[in-house]
Amino acid sequence: MDDKAKILLVDDREENLIALEAILSSLDQDLVRARSGEDALKALLTDEYAVILLDVVMPGMDGFETARDIKRRKKTRDLPIIFLTAVNSDPDYAFRGYAAGAVDFISKPFDPWVLRAKVSVFVELHNKNKQLRDQTTLLREQAALLREQAALLHSRPAGEPGTAGTAGRALERLTAVEKQAQIVGKHVPPALRGEFDELDRLLAELRTCVQEGEDTST
Repeated sequence: MDDKAKILLVDDREENLIALEAILSSLDQDLVRARSGEDALKALLTDEYAVILLDVVMPGMDGFETARDIKRRKKTRDLPIIFLTAVNSDPDYAFRGYAAGAVDFISKPFDPWVLRAKVSVFVELHNKNKQLRDQTTLLREQAALLREQAALLHSRPAGEPGTAGTAGRALERLTAVEKQAQIVGKHVPPALRGEFDELDRLLAELRTCVQEGEDTST
């Protein structure tokens, strides 16, 4: 399984893409090219990216238009965009760029150290968010199994042999899942908060259900 983050490089000039790749190659991530705003939007339909380096001046759809389209999509609206501009670019570019959703600007020619440092921050953030998302998914799967176990407990006649032990084990597993969920919840970013809150509600319902099953088994 490839755990490398994808970085989208958007520029209509070949020499600029080559320069970006040379500077970022030491990060050992997947560098994906797009020669236009349209190509960038197509790339975002199929893959998940950690950050986009987006040229401002391009023929057809420019960087500002591309950024606005990216931010309109639910799937990519939280994706960080770093605009690439010429040193002598229009001073109004910064205002327009931030209004379009940019998180930063870098001027050409690039300072290799600054570019790598800024991109690496977003790669690290992306990886942490992915890890938290995977942990939340795993917790949801464990909660689903516990829900099935709780339903089975309720379907058994009260006092049936083995019911009390099953309820106790279910409660122990639920407690372990709740503790792990509390740890994950301290680090959940805003983009994942809704999904995690749903898990939290499910765990609360499960505790009530499992405790009721334990009471009827004794």
